[in-house]
Amino acid sequence: MQNFQSDLPLVQDLVLIGGGHAHALVARAWAMAPLPGVRLTLINPDPVAPYTGMLPGLIAGHYRRDEILIDLVRLARLAGARLILDRVTGIDLAARRIHLQGRPAIDYDLASIDVGITSDLAGLATHAAKPLGAYAEAWERFVATAPAQARVTVIGAGLGGVELALASAHRLPGAQVTLVDRAPPLQGQPGREALLAELSRAGVRFLQGVPVEAPPGALRLADGGLIGSDFTLSVAGGRPQAWLTTTGLALEAGFVTVDARLQTSDPAVFAVGDCAHMPHAPRPKAGVFAVRAAPVLLANLKARLTGDALRDFHPQRDYLKLVSLGDRRALAVKWGMAARGPGLWRLKDRIDRRFMAMFDQGPVMKPPALPPVAGLAEAMGNRPLCGGCGAKLGPGALVALRAALPAPARPEVLSGPGDDAAVLRVVGGVQVLTTDHLRGFTHDPRLMGRLVAVHALGDVWAMGARPQVALAQITLPRGSEALQARMLAEVMGGAAEVFAAAGADVVGGHSAQGAELVVGFTVTGLAERPVTKGGARVGDVLVLTKPLGSGTILAAEMAGLRVPGLMLGEIVASCWAEMAKDQARASEVLSAHAHAMTDVTGFGLAGHLMEMLEASGLAARIRLDALPLMPGYEALAALGAGSSLEPANRAALLGRITGGDLTTPRAAALFDPQTCGGLLAAVPGALADRVVQALGAVVIGEIVPGAPGIALE
Repeated sequence: MQNFQSDLPLVQDLVLIGGGHAHALVARAWAMAPLPGVRLTLINPDPVAPYTGMLPGLIAGHYRRDEILIDLVRLARLAGARLILDRVTGIDLAARRIHLQGRPAIDYDLASIDVGITSDLAGLATHAAKPLGAYAEAWERFVATAPAQARVTVIGAGLGGVELALASAHRLPGAQVTLVDRAPPLQGQPGREALLAELSRAGVRFLQGVPVEAPPGALRLADGGLIGSDFTLSVAGGRPQAWLTTTGLALEAGFVTVDARLQTSDPAVFAVGDCAHMPHAPRPKAGVFAVRAAPVLLANLKARLTGDALRDFHPQRDYLKLVSLGDRRALAVKWGMAARGPGLWRLKDRIDRRFMAMFDQGPVMKPPALPPVAGLAEAMGNRPLCGGCGAKLGPGALVALRAALPAPARPEVLSGPGDDAAVLRVVGGVQVLTTDHLRGFTHDPRLMGRLVAVHALGDVWAMGARPQVALAQITLPRGSEALQARMLAEVMGGAAEVFAAAGADVVGGHSAQGAELVVGFTVTGLAERPVTKGGARVGDVLVLTKPLGSGTILAAEMAGLRVPGLMLGEIVASCWAEMAKDQARASEVLSAHAHAMTDVTGFGLAGHLMEMLEASGLAARIRLDALPLMPGYEALAALGAGSSLEPANRAALLGRITGGDLTTPRAAALFDPQTCGGLLAAVPGALADRVVQALGAVVIGEIVPGAPGIALE
């Protein structure tokens, strides 16, 4: 039944705007029970979302950063969702379009908003507690370099400000922590006297006043008073995000008004969390309400898509408030009563960790047992099939094919099988022709189109040619005509930007339907003199223009791997950004000097270098410690992550690589298949410094005499 449902056509777009707690829980539940026929999209500026309940513990030093972050990249993969790392700037309710800061608007059939609030103060250069990510990172940098008598100022003496002031005082003993607010602290707050006593015990002082300016190293108040401050934090005046006022939705003081079913004034838009206002049941801004609303939101989103009846959300009237006191104690407040102690911290810690543990594990589908057919287990391998270049055939499977292909018969064909691209003689030089396509490795069609365009251009750039035209070959998953039109526009929109920047025209192509997204491009380019794989000379240095590791990182993301101490989502987002960098400038600089050049793609660095060495009749020395690696690659490789193509790449070079320990993660990078990989060029040694400086590239080794082979140092 599951396989049948996953094969149903996509017909509706459900878009979750923001990675708040409610949306994170909706995505997790969607992973367990997706609604067939619906494409889920999650939009958030960052690949991770902090859990607010554990922030004071992080500031106090009780938690690692990764322990309080929800990995949205990993969560989106488990939910089969398209993840767009961007900031929403508006919604066109009539056209049902969501406007984004860094890419064209996207369409929706149903949307939900969970973007939280901001605590920044207009006109004051302070750190804002919300959104949390930037504050937490800035705080860790400050702690690492803080002076012995650090001065920390917290603007806003509400419950959140008090928690963070106590946490700061605990983390930096001896620091002067000051709370500033226009009104006395914690007015009307149950447990006020106990919290004031805790502030006094921790040495936190309070100043009543209105901040008007935050010059470097200080905070100025409206009465002219100046407070010395090395780190100024704003926890005051939680404000709704400004773009909400442009949507046309009904608002209350800037917050989105929702009814009991969490619907806004537009039935196709829901809202939840701190950004929402519930006039039927007003409640303070607290994460507990977003968490409790998540099941109702999920049920109502599905009901709206299927035509079923919607449910009402009934928030509880009171809830247990557990306030961190900085030193592994907590204050508990409920029904107007308060208590404090280390046992309550342990209770809070247990509740918070239990919440975060829900995102550690996704739905695990145990594969069926393989039938006892000889060779089937070996063909399956011990790694799931990758996307990108990791899904390509191994080098061993292509050797026989290349040998069987006849030599070119037409006089204008200058290249034979095995080079990066076909080379045709034309008036004034040569034309290169190449084609490449990739199995989908992301659910974001626009990102997929952009990255495949960069990848397909690699062979043209590797031969020093100027891109000319491109033809598309796209296979879309089954869907309604409207949704397929959206996906096709997303793929081609991302690709067209890359081709236009490279000076190439997209002139047409072919499309089809299939089981999954596959994107490819045929590209031509012009050159006066192509740079081939052959021609390297003794004394040339080997220059690499991009770091290695995309195969392993993409494989880890597809597997939903969890990395202790690190956030896979941040590693993947950094990898995507590196992959998206084009090689036009590198091609221009290198082609003027390189004796031989190729791009590093499916066969990995060692495989493509060996092709260069065989074509040139020479050997190479590689310095393993010089290899540039993408952030997080070594940690993932050490955990056993790797592309399904890596073993074939390694086997193809058995006995042809000497020296070095090939079992280390760094050595494994030699065989890692790269998608949108860099250029590898053999450049005269005398020009190495000039080239490296111009491109920010890395010298990884040199060409030496000998039979084709690689010696590691």
